[in-house]
Amino acid sequence: MPKIDVNEKLFFTLLGKKFDYETFEEKLTCAKAELDEKPDNSLPEDERIIKIELNDTNRPDLWSTAGLARQMRTHEGGKSPEYPQFMSSEEKTCDCGNRVVTVDPELKDIRPFMTAFVISGKPIDEPMLLDIIQTQEKLCWNFGRKRRSISMGVYRSAKITWPVHYSAVDPDKTSFVPLACEEEMTCRRILSDHPKGKEYGWILKDAPKFPLLTDDKSEVMSMAPIINSATLGAVKVGDSDLLVEMTGTDMPSLLLATNIVACDFADAGYTILPVKIEHPYETGFGKTITTPYYFQKSTETTITAVNKLLGSRLSSGEIKTALEKMGIAAEISGEKITIQPPAYRNDFLHEVDIIEDVMIGCGITAFPPEKPRDFTIGRLSPVTLFSRKVKSLLVGLGYQEMIFNYLGSKKDYVERMNISGSSLEDKVIEISNPMTENYQFVRPSILPSLLSAEAPSGNAVYPHKIFEIGKIAFRCDEEDTGTRTRQMAGFLLADTEANYNVMASQISSLLYYLGAEYCVKESDDPRFIHGRQAELMVKNKSIGIFGELHPAVLENWAIGVPCSAAEFDLEILMTLL
Repeated sequence: MPKIDVNEKLFFTLLGKKFDYETFEEKLTCAKAELDEKPDNSLPEDERIIKIELNDTNRPDLWSTAGLARQMRTHEGGKSPEYPQFMSSEEKTCDCGNRVVTVDPELKDIRPFMTAFVISGKPIDEPMLLDIIQTQEKLCWNFGRKRRSISMGVYRSAKITWPVHYSAVDPDKTSFVPLACEEEMTCRRILSDHPKGKEYGWILKDAPKFPLLTDDKSEVMSMAPIINSATLGAVKVGDSDLLVEMTGTDMPSLLLATNIVACDFADAGYTILPVKIEHPYETGFGKTITTPYYFQKSTETTITAVNKLLGSRLSSGEIKTALEKMGIAAEISGEKITIQPPAYRNDFLHEVDIIEDVMIGCGITAFPPEKPRDFTIGRLSPVTLFSRKVKSLLVGLGYQEMIFNYLGSKKDYVERMNISGSSLEDKVIEISNPMTENYQFVRPSILPSLLSAEAPSGNAVYPHKIFEIGKIAFRCDEEDTGTRTRQMAGFLLADTEANYNVMASQISSLLYYLGAEYCVKESDDPRFIHGRQAELMVKNKSIGIFGELHPAVLENWAIGVPCSAAEFDLEILMTLL
């Protein structure tokens, strides 16, 4: 969960009142947050840091001092702030003057989208500058997927010559002095030599060109999303006019992050000046868009739904008041409740989200505890009971149970299994934002897991008999989600005598004790030897496969003895018995 450091003086100034730490911790519940660490009281108030842990990752607007103060302030009965003076929308476009950014068409397939605004009015002090840096890090790391989908840059606006240009450049021929350096470096060299380049260079390393932000005098501002320049990008305490820009791959997320930061600055007393962004291609909100931009859609529920889910008898007035305490404008007409989210929130996906805010707005203590009215008894699901029966039978056949991870690499699930280029590869689910390539795919079969255990076991006395019962997942167009998850049983025999006939006898024994009549059908699975494999059929339905593993598979896993294996779908088999 996100954790933030809050400057005590800045926070209570924005809140408009001060609490002792015990009361403060109680009040934090309205933001689903808790006090993680109290500050050192021996320090002056403007140097004390309160550490707060947030328990809701759907509310990035709370990951800053100003955002958290705003939520607590409105919950305490303060007026919910409005931002019409700088917030454009589909119906209204704010005046930008000469504050314009042009976007290069070549960025469409590299890092296509951009948003921006300017803050003005008073110099930045040290607590505010530190809070800006923290907001940048939290939004871009947590919400922006480690800067992949969102990155943020802050610059000295007074030194910028408009219009600004967001361009795609040759990384080997373009140079500038990056932040924390004194010499020019090419964009390519920054990835290998600069600390930030080493940390975030993976985002751009395969791109044909790199994104570069410059002003109209060709003064470099930054190479997004890696590093600012040492000139326009070196913001210091005392700077009063700042340009805030965000680049990325997901326009709704960029707009939300932009609105969050702009509203935070507005709450802190700064003037927000909009910026016009001219994209040469469609963004989902038009080619030319003035940011900050209000794009949230209304959501609806009913008074009956609220009271049913909360077990309450709230009136329309009480519901409206509760929502206002959460900063939400609500219209109630008869039974129907229509809410318009604030510009800094985009987490209302269902009526339950509205009801949750009604509950928090009322306060948890407003709902007295009740004893359960229904008596229920927990029990194991049928597939779990059936899985336990299969486990007992496999143990009885001499197999040892194993437990494996459900995530792995393409090398293990595709390349080593000899399915590259086959229809089986098309079914493998790839994770779009993996932590590492070792956890990039969801396993489509139990067999790779069993082989990963067998591969380092060459010094153990043979035969090796191992099994696992667990989940697999694969692409399936028949499902609404496009994927299907199944409970499978997989077992493997490694021995000099392991062959098709031995595995067929194991299958026969297992299915006999399960009471299943089966037959076999010729199959052509690249993981097994052609002619020494078979498809398992029960009541004319395929439930799995068994046979001798292909020598190429064994070689890929560096296994030096023959292996026969089987895998079948427990959920299908259970329904057929």
